[in-house]
Amino acid sequence: MNYSMTEIWIVILALGAGTFVIRISFLGILGDRALPVWVLRHLRYTAVGILPAMVTPLVLWPQATGGQMEAGRIAAAMLALAIGLWSKSAIWAIVVGMATLWGLGWLLG
Repeated sequence: MNYSMTEIWIVILALGAGTFVIRISFLGILGDRALPVWVLRHLRYTAVGILPAMVTPLVLWPQATGGQMEAGRIAAAMLALAIGLWSKSAIWAIVVGMATLWGLGWLLG
């Protein structure tokens, strides 16, 4: 589908305005007040919800393989999950997952 430059800029401006409204609602309006406990409790899980949503498509349908699943990526994701659960550290999970992905990519070609 071909979009005109006008349509592309309308989408860009609309998305920019939308993210501005979301940010100003927290920073500008609520920035000088304490948030309720129930809001803070839910905000703690933001990264837990967003990181898997960003990584899962890259593991299950990677563009590098034309959308086909690859054993090395699945193994790296499973090992990263296991290390993350064991160590309770997202940094170690990422490091081990990437090392596994690169190592298996090198070994399996």
